[in-house]
Amino acid sequence: MAFFALVGPNGGGKSTIARRLAELLRAEARDVVLTREPGGSPGAEEIRRLILEGDADRWSPTTETLLFMAARRDHLERTIWPSLARGAIVISDRYLDDTRVFQTIANPEMAVMVEDLVHSCGIPEADRTFLIDVPTSVSKSRLNLRAGVAEADRFEIMGDDFDEKVRARYLTIAATNEHRVTVIDGARPLEVVLADIFMRVKKFLDR
Repeated sequence: MAFFALVGPNGGGKSTIARRLAELLRAEARDVVLTREPGGSPGAEEIRRLILEGDADRWSPTTETLLFMAARRDHLERTIWPSLARGAIVISDRYLDDTRVFQTIANPEMAVMVEDLVHSCGIPEADRTFLIDVPTSVSKSRLNLRAGVAEADRFEIMGDDFDEKVRARYLTIAATNEHRVTVIDGARPLEVVLADIFMRVKKFLDR
């Protein structure tokens, strides 16, 4: 069993890569559970709609963080932990480091609250987190191409300055957590990025 998380700025291709990674592992007859955050369980999916829909300032920073953690705890209880218990590989499109970034950019004081909630709610780190890093110009270009195909969520309409801070925060987290976070160059073609992550996942599983 193993728990992998894919995190990073919007427009990095996480959802597509997570889905393709799961397909590659299933082709090897492995039991794989593909999930996402916020969401991944019935209760968490209900909270997801509350979090992602509406105006950018719909929730206070504290309320928003509590909603994310409530969704995550339900996700763990209903999906992730049962899957790991039966020996499955879990791949999550977004996880804990995303909260450490998005909920603290505009309000750095929230970082303490996030870590307190991680501890009090018993939220574990993934076995390995892959940060799919893309320059803001690349992520913006990809999001523009997606416009009209998928409705933007609240975190995709914050502005360029916010996006630059998001990327910098992710890279800071990765630099101080090299034991669990691997930075992946997401500006490369998708097939190259996918092959890179697949190789690293296989190495982790076969060690």
